[in-house]
Amino acid sequence: MAARRVVITGLGAITPLGNTVGEYWNNLVKGVSGAGPITRFDASKFKTHFACEVKNFNPEDYFDRKEVRKYDRYAHFGIICADQAILDSGMDLEKVNKDRIGVIWSSGIGGLETFQQEVTGFVKGDGTPRFNPFFIPKMIADIAAGHISIKYGFRGPNFAIVSACASSANALVDAMLYIRNGLADVFVAGGSEAAITPVGMGGFNAMHALSTRNDDPATASRPFDKDRDGFVMGEGAGGLILEELEHAKARGATIYAEIAGGGVSADAYHMTAPHPDGLGAILAMRHALADAGMKLEDIDHINTHGTSTPVGDVAEPKAILGLFGELAYKININSTKSMTGHLLGAAGAIEAIASVMAVRNNIVPPTINHFTDDPELDPKLNFTFHKAHERVVNTALSNTFGFGGHNATLIVKKY
Repeated sequence: MAARRVVITGLGAITPLGNTVGEYWNNLVKGVSGAGPITRFDASKFKTHFACEVKNFNPEDYFDRKEVRKYDRYAHFGIICADQAILDSGMDLEKVNKDRIGVIWSSGIGGLETFQQEVTGFVKGDGTPRFNPFFIPKMIADIAAGHISIKYGFRGPNFAIVSACASSANALVDAMLYIRNGLADVFVAGGSEAAITPVGMGGFNAMHALSTRNDDPATASRPFDKDRDGFVMGEGAGGLILEELEHAKARGATIYAEIAGGGVSADAYHMTAPHPDGLGAILAMRHALADAGMKLEDIDHINTHGTSTPVGDVAEPKAILGLFGELAYKININSTKSMTGHLLGAAGAIEAIASVMAVRNNIVPPTINHFTDDPELDPKLNFTFHKAHERVVNTALSNTFGFGGHNATLIVKKY
């Protein structure tokens, strides 16, 4: 039996650049930075005082007060984002077979704020174990997937994938494979993260992973710049509706793009650092191309993992050159993390959306905050510095890598 084709029919986004897909995309194209001083807690004693926070977001605008208390912030983002994507898809929920609709919604960390609040409350108390009865279900990384399924009655496969910063990209790859293999017709897939908390910032500061450019947060995320000094923490969610092509056509759905292939691999190298020659990244990209039945010359645009870390921003371009050779010079490469910061487990989903919109609109968003060329990077690579580039984008590749050596690559193309 020929593999079934999978298309994207709905999008949702809550990001540091806007709380809808339209706002997010428009600000990406304009080259807007989502970074600023942290407002959710006093960060003055931390090494890093800034992050890419979601703005103008009040969960009580979406949930009643009882529901707000039942969900961690990461689940707030996830449920609302999934709502956007489902609405955007135009599915008539009275007519679809809900046994054939699944949810794979991921998070790299899950309910970190809830965990901090509950443990802090216990430590500050008299030793009597007084915990919120919602503590565990608010904290676990799979609960957003469960809430989305329960809200809509979707009875297909339902779970979360946790692969650190590759989590939501892995969710999209798995959803594609389930549909291809006839195990479901539709998936709500993506991820959410809300780690801008004292323990989140403190933990990543202790690893020396975050930028400490406190004097100029808007330019702190500097992918591929010689003076980059770490990533900028972001938060939010991205959600996509993946659907079997004939199912989508039968209901007259708007099709944004086709998800053509996916590849996954492991570095098998280090707990937090990528392989210096990008061997795992090469494997993931090679697998994705083979899965899509595509050639190297078919790729027009690569949305890189591009976190603005000293080691990672050298390894990934090496991987691209190692796989594509001189063809790499014809590809528009970018890092949207220069604007959104790093959304950890939600990064793969919002960057997949950026790739879909690039294909749909024939625009590659810029990599902002480039000031000094890095002599370790090939100057002939086109990193799309400073300004968006209008060009025909038939096919886009999106890379996402995570601590533990997890690599995931997605390929989307025009339908």
